[in-house]
Amino acid sequence: MASIENTSMTNALLIHINKFADLSEEQSEKILSCFVSKKYQKKEYILQAGSVSEHECFIVEGCLRAFVVDYKGNEHTLRFGIENSWIGDLDSFFKREPATYNIQALEPTTALMIRVDKMNELMRTMPEFEQYFRIMFQYGVMSLQKRLVQDLTLSAEERYTYFTEKYPHLLQRVPQKHIASYLGMTPEFLSSLRKKISQK
Repeated sequence: MASIENTSMTNALLIHINKFADLSEEQSEKILSCFVSKKYQKKEYILQAGSVSEHECFIVEGCLRAFVVDYKGNEHTLRFGIENSWIGDLDSFFKREPATYNIQALEPTTALMIRVDKMNELMRTMPEFEQYFRIMFQYGVMSLQKRLVQDLTLSAEERYTYFTEKYPHLLQRVPQKHIASYLGMTPEFLSSLRKKISQK
């Protein structure tokens, strides 16, 4: 991993944080000093289940997916991460326990990475950063709650329609098999569903 030098990378992170907390120049420099940059190739793993998560990841460019594998060896996609979003296994990251998630690059990806000691230091010493990450946690929980409700109450067609309306930018970036996995269906079923919708 390399220290942060690319201005566009630092701008992406600071712009995102400043949407939720006003940072001084000194605070911005302190935050950036806690991150390192990393590039991942397509299909490269950022995290594998069973290992301890060493970093939380802020995506500057690219697309990642978090997934789990069931006892039959089937993959279940939990979420996708694209530019200006965070992704990681928070349970493993903060508790220092083996990760449940796998996180893999779907595209060449550039990310800013922060270790747990640096994360805790920033949240302990900088109320603005603590506020920012608290808001990120809240958004993450609300998103998870909404998805659970949709999985329990919406039909397969309704779930797919919502996905296409909410995340149209992912349709050309994410393979259909991973979208199917995210929606809880087989690729074959999703293909048939898309054909049915297109004929309406």
